[in-house]
Amino acid sequence: MIYSAEKIHLRNPAEVDEIKKFLEKFQLDFEKNIDYTVAIRENGQIVATCSKSRDILKCFAIDPSMQGTGITNILLKSIQDKLFEEGIFHSFIFTKPVYETIFTSLGYKVVEKVDKVVLLEGGMGGINKEIKKIASEFSIDSSKPKTALVMNCNPFTLGHRYLIEQSSKSSEEVLLFVVEENKSLFPFKVRYDLVKKGVSDLKNVKVIPGGQYIISSATFPAYFLREAGEFLEAYTTLDAKIFANYFCKKLNINKRIVGDEPYCKVTNAYNKALLKILEKSGISLETVKRKEGENKTGFISASKVRDSLRRNKGVNTEELSDLIPGTTIEFLLTKEGKEIVEKIISSHTPH
Repeated sequence: MIYSAEKIHLRNPAEVDEIKKFLEKFQLDFEKNIDYTVAIRENGQIVATCSKSRDILKCFAIDPSMQGTGITNILLKSIQDKLFEEGIFHSFIFTKPVYETIFTSLGYKVVEKVDKVVLLEGGMGGINKEIKKIASEFSIDSSKPKTALVMNCNPFTLGHRYLIEQSSKSSEEVLLFVVEENKSLFPFKVRYDLVKKGVSDLKNVKVIPGGQYIISSATFPAYFLREAGEFLEAYTTLDAKIFANYFCKKLNINKRIVGDEPYCKVTNAYNKALLKILEKSGISLETVKRKEGENKTGFISASKVRDSLRRNKGVNTEELSDLIPGTTIEFLLTKEGKEIVEKIISSHTPH
């Protein structure tokens, strides 16, 4: 029999429901951020499906009776044709370890794997090229040991500044990776610029875009969902292993510093996974107690900043000066800053 992949119309509830029911057989959820889905049918029934979210292939499932028939190639070609149409020439596959050999036989390479998930990539580029590019662009000397931090900074606070300052004092060189995924209320470009301005006096700190391999939709989707589901441990461990086995080894990072996490379960779980994985690789993890506000407002956090903006329906300079540096306040008062503040006031997004 000749099989062909059909496009699923994501605005058609009946078609999406059919995919959801098929995926349930494989303990897979049809994720909200999916933008393209294909399926293969036999006698009118779905026997295989694959979806994508931007450059990430996911929700891949084939009925056991159909495995070995070559329909994986058909699914993959259909998704890749869509990627090429969108000008995307490098892609990731998030799948169960049982499917690893299927994709490696089709040219994909394993980036990292844990018990429940495996992350593969294919096409132009790749993680080793990405790290080589970072080393070149930011003049990173891999012969010298370094300290690393990874931050989202949504927005940049005095708490972030304190953590970076402590790292700067205790380390010869600090690599500060700013999460690049654009799923926060403050866009990446804004967050990156605020961090750079906020630490411009710390000459041994290099501010680096986090890219696709550090807390991204490919490595750690649960971070952006803020959901402590059954795959949380898998995602946190996957991201931690990628950091240890690639970034630490290639850039000679021997220490990572994190702030303690009394609020968020996801970040707390991530810190625990980091500790476990980094120690195995001989890399130390230092946890620094969060900075408290001067006006007895408790620990400083970006969520408190956003809460203040919502509660005051704008910038309360006196209240925020206890939480954020002058550079962040200045930005909030610009035209672009005011537009973001308006979004925050009308939003309940947790991250």
